[in-house]
Amino acid sequence: MYRLNEDQQRIVADATAVADKDLAPRVAAVDRDATFPKDNIAALGAHGLLGLTVPKEYGGRGQGLRTVAAVIDVLAQRCPSTAMVYLMHLCGVACYAAAPDKAASLLQAAAAGRHLSTLAFSETGSRSHFWAPVSRATSTGNGAVQITAQKSFVTSAGHADGYVVSTLAAGATQPLESSIYLVLKDDAGISATGTWRGLGLRGNASAPMTLKNVAIGADRALTASGKGLDMMLGVVLPLFQVGSAAVGIGIAEAAVQATIAHVTHARFEESASSLRDLPTLRAQIARMRIETDRARAHLSAVLDSLESPGPATQLMVLEAKASGTEAAVAVTELAMRTCGGAAFGGAHGIERLFRDARAPIIMAPTSEIAYEFIGRALCGLEVF
Repeated sequence: MYRLNEDQQRIVADATAVADKDLAPRVAAVDRDATFPKDNIAALGAHGLLGLTVPKEYGGRGQGLRTVAAVIDVLAQRCPSTAMVYLMHLCGVACYAAAPDKAASLLQAAAAGRHLSTLAFSETGSRSHFWAPVSRATSTGNGAVQITAQKSFVTSAGHADGYVVSTLAAGATQPLESSIYLVLKDDAGISATGTWRGLGLRGNASAPMTLKNVAIGADRALTASGKGLDMMLGVVLPLFQVGSAAVGIGIAEAAVQATIAHVTHARFEESASSLRDLPTLRAQIARMRIETDRARAHLSAVLDSLESPGPATQLMVLEAKASGTEAAVAVTELAMRTCGGAAFGGAHGIERLFRDARAPIIMAPTSEIAYEFIGRALCGLEVF
């Protein structure tokens, strides 16, 4: 459904091979032990996939959102935690690429597989309203600042090499007047302040982080003072929406395939028949297939609109995450019901997929906030 050209198909085939070889065998352990998938990330880096969207002049593959969606889809089918870590890395890289004069060396490092990025937007005080940080930068002169902030749910916390951090601008008078800075893992005053063992996506290390009097020079400002919202909405949001949808679709696809495998092979000994002989279960699988295909087709339409922008583009971008991630919730629910006690007991990883599907719907913007944004847009109101 992604309608990839030959070059894009080769990249997705490469990603699929890495996912089969490195991600799939580790997924159960990543979930069971809540282990950050560093070996998976290293494998992606070794195949140039950390540089998927890095411009070619910096050594990357220079790919756009269509390839991103297809790659994340296949990664999420094998390990959703790794797919989410990867998505947040691509979001950070997109911010680097939007300010190449400040981050050229990091773009090159990402392309070479030596740099993992992530976002640090959400804060305890602003919760899922990522666009309105409550922390405030303190000017120290000549464009330099100090940042003190309590960040919440930072994917790859303590593992990333670079953090794209939002904070209110030093002179901000409105909640949306933020600035975005680059913070590196070795900067003094930065630390992960908790561990992550959530209901799902247990391997993505989505832990709180503390920044205390972190000194940031003017060369680390990724936006002009007070213009952080422009980067959040113009650079990060389309990528995050598309990527989150792809994570959800990958989870849904994995649930479809796992359910088919179970229903096809599980048997009733007394009648020498299999579960697939039950019309009710075949109907459930059909519903799962339709729901997954519908979400993937919707994402493809979003990609079309982004490539040829029109009046509906903003609305479709707002719809993307809710469409893909809510489909994953519906499909994994059907998988649990179809496979019954076997799924409840952990067979085929269906129970893990059921849990993983519920993480993206509460990541900002949550499904409920997305519906509010969509409703405001449809009613002719300002979204923010």
